[in-house]
Amino acid sequence: MGSCFGVIRQRSRLSSRNASRYSTKRGGRNEPLKKDKPKWKSDYPMTEGQLRSKRDEFWDTAPAFDGRKEIWDALKAAAIAIDCNDHELAQAIVDGASITLPHGSLMECYDELGNRYQLPAYCLAPPVNLVSECNDHNVSENAEPQEKKEKEFQLKVRLSTGKDLRISATMADSIRQLKKQLQIQEDINTTNQRWFFSGKLLTDKTRLQDTKIQKDFVIQVIVNQPIVPN
Repeated sequence: MGSCFGVIRQRSRLSSRNASRYSTKRGGRNEPLKKDKPKWKSDYPMTEGQLRSKRDEFWDTAPAFDGRKEIWDALKAAAIAIDCNDHELAQAIVDGASITLPHGSLMECYDELGNRYQLPAYCLAPPVNLVSECNDHNVSENAEPQEKKEKEFQLKVRLSTGKDLRISATMADSIRQLKKQLQIQEDINTTNQRWFFSGKLLTDKTRLQDTKIQKDFVIQVIVNQPIVPN
């Protein structure tokens, strides 16, 4: 990621000077990007993997919203820079794309054509109740009812690669447990799996019984291929 940011930084600095002139010509309020990150709390203790999945889901669908794709791409790069505590790079990206910040935050901004863009807080900062994967794993395993003996069935799973398969499951199984089974069965890392049913993203703590899924229904699994460095 460091080498990518190096390229972005060089390009952004070259264009940030001219972009700042354009922002003053457009008129209206334009504040510099604030260094303070938004503080927010998730409805449930969230792991780093769940946060990544939530962010990926937003950025995958963001270009379908109102606005221009190139601006969404610039906002994503700026958000990543903010998350890496590189405020200078984030500001350079915003200036280079001629993005106006009325309140000094990417949570509400505008392009030079007046299109409005809004980023959720979870794209800019982790929640205050973020838990480590290790701690969350231990808490979850301890919380599993030891006495439950649910009837197993073959869960139908369809991968985004086009492959259909079946996994032994019970209605009390959590998505986390099923991800681990899929990892063992298909050698797909749990962090690269996103499970969907009826168009809804299933969190790691969701149990099959919570989804109201029937035994003959199919769960979709989006497989994010890891980026192999050149």
